[in-house]
Amino acid sequence: MRVMAQMSMVMNLDKCIGCHTCSVTCKQAWTNRTGVEYAWFNNVETRPGVGYPRRYEDQDRWRGGWVRTRGGRLKLRAGGRFSKLAHIFSNPTLPGIDDYYEPWTYDYDTLLSAPLGEHTPVARPKSLLTGEDMQIRWSANWDDDLGGSGETMADDPVLATMSTQVKAEFESAFMFYLPRICEHCLNPSCVASCPSGAMYKRSEDGIVLVDQDACRGWRMCVTGCPYKKVYFNHATGKAEKCTMCYPRLEVGLPTVCSETCVGRLRYLGLVLYDADRVLEAASVEDPAQLLDAQRSVFLDPHDPEVVRAAREAGIPEDWIAAAQASPIWSLISEYQVALPLHPEYRTMPMVWYIPPLSPVVDVVAGSGADGEDAPTLFAAIDRLRIPVEYLAGLFTAGDTEPVTASLQRLAAMRAHMRNVNLGVEQDPRIAAAVGMDATSIEAMYRLLAIAKYEDRYVIPAAHAEGARALEEIASGCSLDGEGGPGMGGGPAGPFGAASGRPVRATVETFHALRDRQRAEGPADQGAPARVNLLNWDGGGAPPGLFPPAPDQAGYGQGPEARS
Repeated sequence: MRVMAQMSMVMNLDKCIGCHTCSVTCKQAWTNRTGVEYAWFNNVETRPGVGYPRRYEDQDRWRGGWVRTRGGRLKLRAGGRFSKLAHIFSNPTLPGIDDYYEPWTYDYDTLLSAPLGEHTPVARPKSLLTGEDMQIRWSANWDDDLGGSGETMADDPVLATMSTQVKAEFESAFMFYLPRICEHCLNPSCVASCPSGAMYKRSEDGIVLVDQDACRGWRMCVTGCPYKKVYFNHATGKAEKCTMCYPRLEVGLPTVCSETCVGRLRYLGLVLYDADRVLEAASVEDPAQLLDAQRSVFLDPHDPEVVRAAREAGIPEDWIAAAQASPIWSLISEYQVALPLHPEYRTMPMVWYIPPLSPVVDVVAGSGADGEDAPTLFAAIDRLRIPVEYLAGLFTAGDTEPVTASLQRLAAMRAHMRNVNLGVEQDPRIAAAVGMDATSIEAMYRLLAIAKYEDRYVIPAAHAEGARALEEIASGCSLDGEGGPGMGGGPAGPFGAASGRPVRATVETFHALRDRQRAEGPADQGAPARVNLLNWDGGGAPPGLFPPAPDQAGYGQGPEARS
């Protein structure tokens, strides 16, 4: 048993309202630079729909993830090392800009400089790639306007595997939102696809990153990722992806998408797992068994044998305590209501989802029945085979039993807590029907419904003894270099630099900016620096920024000073 720690996320889809706040804040923090205008490390898809990029789940076309050979071994669907070397200078299995979207801005200058006339001037959309006028036809969240419609439903890869009846009736069944980030997989196919070794998985917390210095822009990682969450920066010629906001995690803060989530649907925490069993679990023959196989890889952090092995592996005590308090372990392994996204890709994803129950409740309530009555809900879940089948296509490789079991536990929680809140005598058969008891159901309710900030985000900070290694890793990712995702610490641009010395990217952005702004000197002590007045607070003014004070200009001094 080789114990390792993995930072993981669970999203409760019952709470997602599709506001896209997570996408916007992630975009502002990580991809607001030239070359990645089209990249969304976090995006929110409406299901049914085609996703972003379009039909990314169609692996017959995009060749992402792993496949199992007849001999029981795993190989990359896009081909092994020799296949990649054969076409390293030409990789046609890539989404084009039309599969993402052509980024645009608007000709705002027309609104400001147009002469007075009878008609109101129009700010036409202009391509950020060519600068020419364009028609807006697609974007990252386009399904938000068309979710469930026949226009996009026909192209949904999950629906394409189902019967004609499902596709015809699904529009009237339900619609839900699916936020997506990089899965930071236990068996990442993007890492295995990289010819230059630039993509790697951090051993201390399992976060998958790209070494910008080592990246050669082959884009094999884009092909290899079945979730298409690796993007190519056409300005730098490098691959970029979600970093799970590791500079924030290292100081105990949640990711930007989690911090700003309006619905409070995200949970962050550590999971301990047996690294020696990952390949075995990913190689099981039946795709429907991949869910149980991955759950079997996770280790009980309360088991004394696991704790002892974790200590021997060098995992700090506070990290072990964080794993024991982790909401991820509870939702995945204890309550078993969270499910992985497309386990059939065999990458062992570590961003899991709690399937939405609200559509089922709405259907029951719309029929005039009690929407939170346990027997009625259980029967409704069993009858609503269309949404369960679709959810199974997303989360359990088509096996409906785990989805039904998860929905039944969520329904039992609603029925049980209704009796608690109304003061009605509790029916013990509700909890027993889903293999739980009253105590565990109420604990699950506290976590899913009323959990506090510190219960949803159990994030141990990085340790000082590992700071040097973390700094080296951060430097390799070029987060602290000019043009890097962090945009901090590089040379002054045409609009000047901030005051204070650059701070390592391993310090959370807010604290880094605060330290720089409170510094006594300009960013570059060796040469004159310009100060960006948009973020300057008066500290570290270089010479020449203001007129000299009277005593500095020789006024009020003796003739010797003035001469």
